Amino acid sequence: MEMTTLGRTGMQVTRLCFGAMTLGRWGNTDEGECIRMVHRALDGGINFIDTADVYGAGDSETILGKALAGRRDEVILATKVNHQFGEGPNHSGNSRRWIARQIDGSLRRLKTDWIDLYQLHRPDPSTDISESLGALTDLVRAGKVRSIGTSTFPAHEIVEAHWAADRRALERPACEQAPYSLLVRGIEGDVLPVTQRYGMGAIIWSPLCAGWLTGLYRRGRELPPSQRGVLVPGRFDLSLPGNQAKFDAVEQLALLAEEVGLTLPQLALGFILEHPGVTSAIIGPRTMEQLETYLASGDAHLDAATLDRIDEIVPPGTTFTEADVAWRNPALTDSALRRGRVAPPPRATLG
Repeated sequence: MEMTTLGRTGMQVTRLCFGAMTLGRWGNTDEGECIRMVHRALDGGINFIDTADVYGAGDSETILGKALAGRRDEVILATKVNHQFGEGPNHSGNSRRWIARQIDGSLRRLKTDWIDLYQLHRPDPSTDISESLGALTDLVRAGKVRSIGTSTFPAHEIVEAHWAADRRALERPACEQAPYSLLVRGIEGDVLPVTQRYGMGAIIWSPLCAGWLTGLYRRGRELPPSQRGVLVPGRFDLSLPGNQAKFDAVEQLALLAEEVGLTLPQLALGFILEHPGVTSAIIGPRTMEQLETYLASGDAHLDAATLDRIDEIVPPGTTFTEADVAWRNPALTDSALRRGRVAPPPRATLG
């Protein structure tokens, strides 16, 4: 399988990354099959695995810890921290306290002494970015983490993280993990240019748009059940005009895939991996059958004519529904930040 360098880390990773969100109660509860899927991905050439502490309330990391027994050195292993894990106001976020607690939990569940890539799963407006980077830097110096990254950060917060790191001699984010697909192209206008400028890797989550680009979601068919639909219902709410527009785009993209001799997943993954700023695309199979489909879809290369046709169907920068991005600026969602009743949380000073 084709490999590339993860940003400026020197670590070589495959262009397809095995996404482990569906291992456990958020997807497949058959632990044996989950372990076999991990082994099949490794035997199929994948050396990059991504998970998070919150996936399946720890199930994903626990299953991976069992699956990687005796094979840990074969893998570039990534996990994430931020989301609510347990009860209480201090059981989430990017604070030093929470990062220090969660890294030990992840190491224990994964049965490993180190994480190759430790990522802030989302921005945390209540925490100074220097506080978070300082905690992550300490983990690197302690040998618990090799490199650090961000996930679903807007472009301006990625830039702020680099400025803070440079001015305070802290570890810089080596990569950003962002949503990107044929139907979710917003990062083309800001995030990807920023990651390229800073020499960062770009790991793509949901390259098949939560199943919309598998070929199963077609107009006139009943939508198949989806755990992602439970977690983020707006992605499949057919009363939203954006989701109806996605149906129209999928019909045209499916016809294009057929014309150029590809399946729709091959077209979707090929499109992502043609972008010069993209390092790797995360595939998140729930079953062995899905994994085999994804493994067979990762080697498609699209010519300029096909990419031009895609741009005609879904113009660059287009995102049909905000739910597909899974993050919204709190300045738009929290009215108190716009009405002067509550002072906004302090941010990092760059002086």
